[in-house]
Amino acid sequence: MTAAMKVYQAFDRALIQELAADDQNALERKLHLAAAAFADKAGWLPTHERMAILRKTSALLETNRDRFALMIAREGGKPLPDAIIEVTRAIDGLLNAADELRNFGGKEIPMGLTAASGNRWAFTTKEPIGVVAAISAFNHPLNLIVHQIAPAIAVGCPVIIKPASTTPISCIELVKLFHEAGLDERWCQTLITEDNVLAELLATDPRIAFLSFIGSAKVGWYLKGKLPPGTRCALEHGGAAPVIVDRSADIEKITGTIVKGGYYHAGQVCVSSQRLFVHEEVLSAFTEAFAEKVAALRVGDPILKDTEVGPLILPKEADRVSTWIKEATDGGAAEIGGGRLSETTLLPSILLNPASDAKVSKLEVFGPLTCIYSYSDLDKAIGIANSLPFAFQASVFASDISVALKAARHLDASAVLINDHTAFRTDWMPFTGRRQSGYGIGGIPWTMEEMADDKMVVFNQVS
Repeated sequence: MTAAMKVYQAFDRALIQELAADDQNALERKLHLAAAAFADKAGWLPTHERMAILRKTSALLETNRDRFALMIAREGGKPLPDAIIEVTRAIDGLLNAADELRNFGGKEIPMGLTAASGNRWAFTTKEPIGVVAAISAFNHPLNLIVHQIAPAIAVGCPVIIKPASTTPISCIELVKLFHEAGLDERWCQTLITEDNVLAELLATDPRIAFLSFIGSAKVGWYLKGKLPPGTRCALEHGGAAPVIVDRSADIEKITGTIVKGGYYHAGQVCVSSQRLFVHEEVLSAFTEAFAEKVAALRVGDPILKDTEVGPLILPKEADRVSTWIKEATDGGAAEIGGGRLSETTLLPSILLNPASDAKVSKLEVFGPLTCIYSYSDLDKAIGIANSLPFAFQASVFASDISVALKAARHLDASAVLINDHTAFRTDWMPFTGRRQSGYGIGGIPWTMEEMADDKMVVFNQVS
């Protein structure tokens, strides 16, 4: 008998749907199908067919924009206005993958540079790396799936995608659109399970050539250590993104942007603005303006059109964040705002100068909380910002260009945003964590490169 997997609304825990869960026999069938599809080189889809499928899937998704946005809001808890933006990005991301194929190719390798390399002509071509296993996260249940599936399909890799067990429906429905667009099932399959052992079997199977993992650092690094020799991977984890607010910053103009970066999707974003280092000369003005905007955020049911902050994904996550906040306040931090609206929904809060050893200062909160720290010396603030074992995106707000450039140079981050929040991202830019925050490069064109192998062909002119 096939086990059932229940999917609940994040906000009120109402049952959305019961799904049939896959077992080990189902995983074996899926791996066999994908491996057989890749082994049959004569059956590889030509580039123009892959482009057409991506474009048709994009068009189908656009037709279903409202249905997908509502599902994102229900299963993931993302407020409907942001869910609509997520679907819009996913529509464009599919087109991005198709368009990238126009310039996705090899290059000529110079020959004749030595006597031994004379009379030769060499060039590289692109080939799909092999079967891709993709394990995804809940916080962007459609667009993260697009970032993992679309590059694989674009370059010609069969892909098996395991969505987060809390948010599988958006993924299932997107894969249906790919099949409706003409993609054979062998090239894109789902693995629906709550079983972590089964997910590990997928990731570490020797038939997998590339693992795409988005989720916790603990799980990601564990899986990387279990991969068979030769299997490549990309890991996307999180961090505790730092923001430097210089005394030259225009407080009135920047606070709304930082509020968005800190409380978008209730802070459940891997590059959410978490640690705000504010120059002491503007600390009072910034804190007052920032707290006013945070207090005005509309918190509630994510399917309502005016909601700005929705729930956390599970009650236990709301419990965890509440516990971390209490630990910080017990340690001397002052809290502005806060409280609990429901089992999964926390009211946005701000902590002032929590201790350096508090969890909120050292770990990724993944909740509707920001921490404000006062500083007087920029170098010391940057040093504290860089002191954690992970690094992803960082921000600096300054009208003084020398301060902005110094911070951009010295902040340990894969991207430094000047006068913008840390959660800014486009789907075509490189997106990657440093140190414990990740491995490999995300972003649709960059992932396509990672999922492809270069093959060199050398002609020797023998006559």
